[in-house]
Amino acid sequence: MAGEATSSGGDNGSSDSSSKAKSKKPKYSRFTQQELPACKPVLTPGYVIAIFTIIGIVFIPVGLLSLFASENVVEIVDRYDEDCIPRDHNKNMVGYIQNSSTNKTCTRSFKVPKHMKSPVYVYYQLDNFYQNHRRYVKSRSDKQLRSKSNERVTTNCAPEATANGSPIVPCGLIAWSLFNDTYGISVKDKVVEISKKNIAWESDKKEKFGSDVYPKNFQSGGLIGGAKLNPRIPLSEQEDLIVWMRTAALPNFRKLYGKIETDLNANDQVTVTIQNNYNTYSFGGKKKLVLSTTSWVGGKNDFLGIAYLTVGGICLFLAITFILMYVIKPRPLGDPSYLSWNRNPAGHSN
Repeated sequence: MAGEATSSGGDNGSSDSSSKAKSKKPKYSRFTQQELPACKPVLTPGYVIAIFTIIGIVFIPVGLLSLFASENVVEIVDRYDEDCIPRDHNKNMVGYIQNSSTNKTCTRSFKVPKHMKSPVYVYYQLDNFYQNHRRYVKSRSDKQLRSKSNERVTTNCAPEATANGSPIVPCGLIAWSLFNDTYGISVKDKVVEISKKNIAWESDKKEKFGSDVYPKNFQSGGLIGGAKLNPRIPLSEQEDLIVWMRTAALPNFRKLYGKIETDLNANDQVTVTIQNNYNTYSFGGKKKLVLSTTSWVGGKNDFLGIAYLTVGGICLFLAITFILMYVIKPRPLGDPSYLSWNRNPAGHSN
C-alpha cells in the first residue's frame, strides 16, 4: 500500500512537472495583460465643439498665410519644345532631334511681370516622362556611384552596363538619359550668369556620389541618350547629374538647372538662347523653361493654402452645427433611453 501510494505520488509529481514544462502561459507583466494606465477621454459635446473650433481657428490663418506667400512668388513658365522645331521639320520632329547635323539653337523672349528678387531659380520641366517606371528606377548602381572599388558592379544597369568590354561609369538608363538642353539668359542684351553651384542636395554629394569616382566610357556607344560628362571631374562635383539621378515620383516634374544671383526688374526683356537637344518627341513629352522665386512655403503652389482653408472651414462648420444642435435639441449625457434595446424593448422593428 505504501509502495503504491509512493508510486502514485511520484507519478503525480512527474505529471505536474511535465505540465509546467509544456505550459505556454506567458510571463506575467502589466504590458502583456493590458493593465498599463491609459487615457480614455469621454467625448462630450463641449470637448468636440472645442476641438473643432481650435482646429478651425488655427488652420484658417495658416491657410491664408500660405496662399498669400504663394501669390507673392513670381513664376514664368515657357513651353518651347514645339516652337523650337523649324517649320520644315514639323512633320518629322523625331528625325530632326536625332540628326546631329541640324542646328538646334532656339531663341525665346519674354517680359518679367513683376520684380523678381534674387536668387531666381531656373528649372527645366518635363511632362509625360515616367522616371518612376520600375525598370528605369532600378537601372543604376549605387555601389558604383559611391566608390571606385565597385567600378565593375553593374548588375542592374543593362543595357547600359558595359562598352567594349569595360564598365560604364555611371552605368544604367537613368544616367544615360541625362537631360542635355542648355540655357543662356541675357537681360537687356547683357549676359546673366546661371550658377550651378549648390543646386544638388548636400547629402547626395557627400554620401551617394564618391569623390574618387570619375566618368568612364560614358555615352561612348552607338546610341547617345543625353548629356555627356567631363571625365576629369568626379561625380560628387557633377551636380547636374546628381540632380537628375534623384528620380521624380510623378510623370510631370521640375528639376533645378541653376540659379540667377541678380534681381530681375519688372518689364525687363529676358532673352533665352536654348540648345534644344533633348528628345521628348518620340514619347509625346513636353519641355518647359521655368524661372521662379521662392517663399517660406517653397515655390508657387496654392494647394497647401487651399487644403488648410478647406479643413479649417469644415471644422468650423461642424463646430457651429454641433453648437446649434446642442442648444436647440439638447439631451442628457449618457441617456440610456437612446440605446437601441431600450428604444425597442421587444426586439422588433417599428
